[in-house]
Amino acid sequence: MSKPPFRADHVGSFLRPKALIDAREAHRAGQIDADALRLAEDAAIRDVVKFQEDLGLQGITDGEFRRTYFHTDFLLQLDGVEEAGGSQVKFHQHGGKELEYAPPVMKIAGKIAHARDIQRRDYEFLASCTTRTPKVTIPSPTMLHFRGGREAIDATAYPDLEDFYTDLAAAYRAEIASLADAGCRYLQLDDTNLAYLCDDTQRANARARDMDPDALPRLYADIINQSIRDRPDDMTVCVHLCRGNFRSSWAAEGGYEPVAEVLFNALDVDGYFLEYDDPRSGDFAPLRHVPKSKTVVLGLVTTKLAELESADDVRRRIDEAAQFMPLDQIALSPQCGFSSTVHGNDIEVGQQAAKMQLVIDVARSVWGDQA
Repeated sequence: MSKPPFRADHVGSFLRPKALIDAREAHRAGQIDADALRLAEDAAIRDVVKFQEDLGLQGITDGEFRRTYFHTDFLLQLDGVEEAGGSQVKFHQHGGKELEYAPPVMKIAGKIAHARDIQRRDYEFLASCTTRTPKVTIPSPTMLHFRGGREAIDATAYPDLEDFYTDLAAAYRAEIASLADAGCRYLQLDDTNLAYLCDDTQRANARARDMDPDALPRLYADIINQSIRDRPDDMTVCVHLCRGNFRSSWAAEGGYEPVAEVLFNALDVDGYFLEYDDPRSGDFAPLRHVPKSKTVVLGLVTTKLAELESADDVRRRIDEAAQFMPLDQIALSPQCGFSSTVHGNDIEVGQQAAKMQLVIDVARSVWGDQA
């Protein structure tokens, strides 16, 4: 593929190098200022760009090296958004272990507005480091609704939730316009909530917050569509569905069937990065809903475990998916980022490289020169 998403692609985040983690700790302790931290981030990003280019990747990210969490660092820069502690969740690990974790919950304390460019400076630096296609990853606008629901949205600022949805989409349109003006043509929205709506426990939790899990997929598709509606014709927008990714653990399970029809046909994006690394993601049957105009990037290589998958097994699973949609609309990636939070998954840098090399090698064996 000459345009994104590419036959061999990736979700976005990579393991943070020790020098960057140390610099972040020094900044938190007041030992270095923000400018010094940014210089450390710049150096680490140059290295991770070279890592991606040396592998042969065409879509290049900054590894999300400037973030602590994939979502909060972006969302907190919107006017009206505050962090309101965490919501305790049991995350699950392979082998039956559980991990107690409280992901940050965003609170809407006032009117949502886009008062400043959020990612533009970071995009411009990334673009200066590569001759390939820079990809920007930002949290989906739905991240400001699902976890808190009505109770997390100030009723004085928004007595009518429709006004909240309108302002939220307008803020995203302003940010996307800023990125487009800077030259960005590959944008990814990271969305946990559409995937959580495939999980029976998460659906019950939504009902407890007075939300209808059957109605939410269409509401979320509409919010996303309104957010991206003014993007340039030559900007590719993809959505990544994630069931949670914290230190090799996850929060949700379940196949895509409950959201598939809306996801693939009502959501006006160009492609989907879908987790398919183990049975918790269900089977490939929901792919029968994918229209001919869209690409699905199969996340068949896990970022949660160090063990390297067999190339033959990955190819076999691509063949299984191709029973439900055309092979020429399929691409390959890891199932998620390697470090959706600064903590990173429980694998080593060398194992991360081996996983990415496997993706590229399998893509070349399946799609040849297109990869």
